[in-house]
Amino acid sequence: MTDRIRAIHSGFVQPGRGVGNRLMYVTLVAASLGLLLLGKADPELMERVRSNISDVATPILDTLSRPISSTEKVISEINLLADIRSENEKLRGENDLLLQWQSAARKLEVENKQLKGLLNFAPDAEPGFITARVIADTGGAFVRSLIAGAGLRNGATKGQAVVTNEGLVGRVQGVGTRSVRILLITDLTSRIPVIVEASRTRAIMAGDNSDRPKLIHLPPGAVVSPGDRVVTSGHGGAFPPGIQVGIITAVDEKGIMVQPFVQRERIEFVRIVDYGLKGILDAPSAAEGAGVSK
Repeated sequence: MTDRIRAIHSGFVQPGRGVGNRLMYVTLVAASLGLLLLGKADPELMERVRSNISDVATPILDTLSRPISSTEKVISEINLLADIRSENEKLRGENDLLLQWQSAARKLEVENKQLKGLLNFAPDAEPGFITARVIADTGGAFVRSLIAGAGLRNGATKGQAVVTNEGLVGRVQGVGTRSVRILLITDLTSRIPVIVEASRTRAIMAGDNSDRPKLIHLPPGAVVSPGDRVVTSGHGGAFPPGIQVGIITAVDEKGIMVQPFVQRERIEFVRIVDYGLKGILDAPSAAEGAGVSK
């Protein structure tokens, strides 16, 4: 009985729905045609209608657009937070690594102090130095030297080492009252006791007036390679050990070439250092002093 009533009800409702849909469609088409005709007949009226519709719709569209804008802003902030979190994790790892190195450095410092105490180690006195500007390059075909604006009145003496932050420049060869003449490590007469750091091979670095001096007097069977660092050995008493000099650039039939760390054409200021070493040098003579600008 119930199924029969439902069937009868569906028979009445379904046709009603179809008629309603068709009627709505016809109404919309008629309204559209009416609006088209009205727009042709009175364009100004249609423009006012459009404006009024836009005015009414604007607040509604603005309200609907706000959630979209807010959602985009939230997504952007979420991405920014994710980036910040990733960067924070990276910085935290680097901080942990630095703390480990700091701890290791402190342990080494304490151990170093203890070992020095056991050895009754007496630290070397800090060497005095003078900083001077290079005022002339007297280099030529047969000499490699510079003139710097410091002299006897500043405490400069013959034989003192001349360095920059990059490494060894040479030594003071002549001293005047206001200037010094610096013999460069590339000069033909320059001979410097050095050591190759990698193999601990001792040698003499001999200048030849070129930009790359050579290593000579190596012990038999010595093995050196391009890229090895060369530093002063301290022998001869002219320079203390450990001043960086240059890098071996070639090992061939022409010899063992060294590229100095300090480039002559780039030298503007030098440091004249008093290590308290006299070495192979004698006291400055009057003749040598007279050869330098006063």
